[in-house]
Amino acid sequence: MKGDSIVIEEHHVRAAQGICEIVLPEIQKRDGKYTLTVAGESGSGKSEIAAAVANLLREHGIESRIFQQDDYFVYPPRTNDQTRRNDITWVGPQEVRLDLLDAHLAAFLSDAPTITKPLVLYGEDVVTEEECNVEREQVAIAEGTYTTLLENVDAHAFIDRSYQDTRAHRERRARHQSELDPFIEDVLQIEHGIISRHKNRAQVIVNADYSVARAV
Repeated sequence: MKGDSIVIEEHHVRAAQGICEIVLPEIQKRDGKYTLTVAGESGSGKSEIAAAVANLLREHGIESRIFQQDDYFVYPPRTNDQTRRNDITWVGPQEVRLDLLDAHLAAFLSDAPTITKPLVLYGEDVVTEEECNVEREQVAIAEGTYTTLLENVDAHAFIDRSYQDTRAHRERRARHQSELDPFIEDVLQIEHGIISRHKNRAQVIVNADYSVARAV
């Protein structure tokens, strides 16, 4: 999403190192391309950890493409916020074009040289498109709240931190005040009820302290 910013901190790097310890051997022995998701609740560090994973993979000569779920929402951010306020039952996976994101991961795995994907312009509250050249990229990382539901994926990483755990982080990176109002807390509670059930689909768990383990 154009207009968003992230700050990678030490704990994000630590989590990324743990993820890479698990997935890097699989990537290195893979003849073709590889897909990974990083999922969790709002403020859990999805974007930061995904970027840190990409940085670590680059140190091993492996290039990545990050697909942000934020670009695949049906409506752009402010319009989606208003749609939720008009009808809170809109909150959930139906807000996101997961089928399109899954199709793009399938295209990546099939060695498509380019992928034309949505691109959200946050400040303008519009969704446009961008063409991505993915020919030289071996790994696709899809990050977002509901990405554990995607099917065309080799490994799902799940950040096991709830919205209560992440409040301080969300306050630091809030893009506008509405993200901190009581309505948003209601949204996060609904999302928690949905996302917490996705943990059992993951192969890699990032614990609350950012240590990493294989799912049992």
